[in-house]
Amino acid sequence: MSPEAPLLSRRSLLRAGSAAALGLTVAGCGFLPEDPAAHGDPEAPIDVRVDGDLIYFNWADFVDPAVFKGFEKEYGVKVIQSNFDSMEGMAAKLNAGNRYDIIFPTAKWAERLVSGHRLRRIDHSRLKNADAVFSRYDYFTDPWYDKASTHTVPFTMYKTGIGWRKDRIGDHLTGSWGDLWNAGAKGKVFVLDDRDEVLGMGALKLGLDLTTADASDLGRITDTLQSLRPHLRGFSSDSYNNLLNGNASMTQAWSGDMAAMLGQAKDPSVLGFEVAREGAPVNSDCYAIPSNARHPGTAMLFIDYMLRPENVKKNIEYIGYPMPVGGSEDTYAAIVEPFPECLVTAGDLKDDLFFRNGTSKGEQARDTAWTHVKAG
Repeated sequence: MSPEAPLLSRRSLLRAGSAAALGLTVAGCGFLPEDPAAHGDPEAPIDVRVDGDLIYFNWADFVDPAVFKGFEKEYGVKVIQSNFDSMEGMAAKLNAGNRYDIIFPTAKWAERLVSGHRLRRIDHSRLKNADAVFSRYDYFTDPWYDKASTHTVPFTMYKTGIGWRKDRIGDHLTGSWGDLWNAGAKGKVFVLDDRDEVLGMGALKLGLDLTTADASDLGRITDTLQSLRPHLRGFSSDSYNNLLNGNASMTQAWSGDMAAMLGQAKDPSVLGFEVAREGAPVNSDCYAIPSNARHPGTAMLFIDYMLRPENVKKNIEYIGYPMPVGGSEDTYAAIVEPFPECLVTAGDLKDDLFFRNGTSKGEQARDTAWTHVKAG
């Protein structure tokens, strides 16, 4: 990791509470209706040129500051940053009319944005470095969330597993989501403060569909998760700090956060990470240009700049998350050599373990189940 690596994980402030979710899963796939032509034809090709400063909206600390500085110097622009701490927070800002040039939704939220006609079309042929993505990662040539990646370019990939302190509960676990019930970690276990991740973990443990909304399935999942409550210290998406400072002996964790810990832990050998045999959720973040972007040409230049091999390498080393760019694999493999389970392969992407959007009724049922789980 870079010596300037952030002290907080990129998702450490993530909150996916039911109150926010309930307000965003009913109409318009989470986005208020907008005239598709209000800001011009969103399907029109974007002229790739400097057309203003870059208004940037992303998780905090998710691009190496040196990469920002290089972009600003080369193109004579400023990067004006804002950050969100959840996808719901991102949607709320967009629904309020805020205008950004580039945003970074997860896969299921990209699908919502595409369905709501809220993204500009990205012509990959106008990006000099896009071939390194689409010629090497077939999955992204036609992903489920955006047909032919017409409105997105993949940014990062990651999976979910279990991180633990070997100095407290031993060198080896059983390789199952059931390890979260480990008696030796009782009272020092965290799960992510994320509805889909926690319900998904319960579903995989039971052999159910990752994003099931079936009432019977959700009842079984809720019962299973209630049995975990005596072991829990809490719900927290700050796996990074919880493991490093000893608050957690074991935690549900994103692979990229575990990779980031390797550069900050005084003794990395005390940390372990496993991917459960029942299945590991996978996800990806995307580059996307909102339909109301004021400076889409600068946004296209930024995407292309980020895809340059030297910038991909810098950013992977900074954030600890792999980027699906051909030629970058060795860089990430070197970072996660102690945790090879952090690697995300083409096979992982095709295992259909992405979180998917459901119907309004199904999303509300999942919100209700999550409320019950958190209430205890």
